[in-house]
Amino acid sequence: MENVVVLSGAGISAESGIKTFRDDNGLWEGHDVMEVASPQGWENNQELVLDFYNKRRRQLKTVKPNPAHEALVKLEEKYHVNIITQNVDDLHERAGSSQVTHLHGELFKVRSTFNEDLILDWKDDLNLGDFCEHNSQLRPHVVWFGEQVPMLEVAVSLVEKADLLIIVGTSMQVYPAASLMHYAPEHTPVYFIDPNPSINSTNKIEVIAEKASVGVVELVDRLLANN
Repeated sequence: MENVVVLSGAGISAESGIKTFRDDNGLWEGHDVMEVASPQGWENNQELVLDFYNKRRRQLKTVKPNPAHEALVKLEEKYHVNIITQNVDDLHERAGSSQVTHLHGELFKVRSTFNEDLILDWKDDLNLGDFCEHNSQLRPHVVWFGEQVPMLEVAVSLVEKADLLIIVGTSMQVYPAASLMHYAPEHTPVYFIDPNPSINSTNKIEVIAEKASVGVVELVDRLLANN
């Protein structure tokens, strides 16, 4: 069974109603991203950061997977599929995908500020005074600007074994995630799905200039028909 690796970004979740990381003026929900997505922001105002992610968590409960998420589940009928996502939502899992690696953490998890390996499931609001077993404040389990990406090595190892690579909903302009496609074997076909693609088709890369819910469904139907 061939290995398909999917790199997914904000565009696939946007069609479910998840607001994208940044809008055109560099803000996230009216906040400078460094206020709510950096260690410095956390040090300066923990209450603001917690409130911001509480709102994201509440919104995530109101949305559901879209046809692009569901098509990737269908792909598992004939392929071994690993999804590497830059998104912190759980829409791939809710759709039914069995192998999902989160590069930037997960919104429905929190971790200890005493021991970053102490990670807890958490679907409700996280507040000041919510402590881990070591009596230390819990924080969102999200990778902030300036922090290491702990799952990057896992992601690299998956891409290195890819027989086919699908990139969807991401411009591949943000590093280190943007570097992942370069780890694919030389002859591995790459499909790039984006309504406003930042790259052109080549001998190796097929660009599908469609939104995720259209392009992923079309590609999955084609791959299943050809397998």
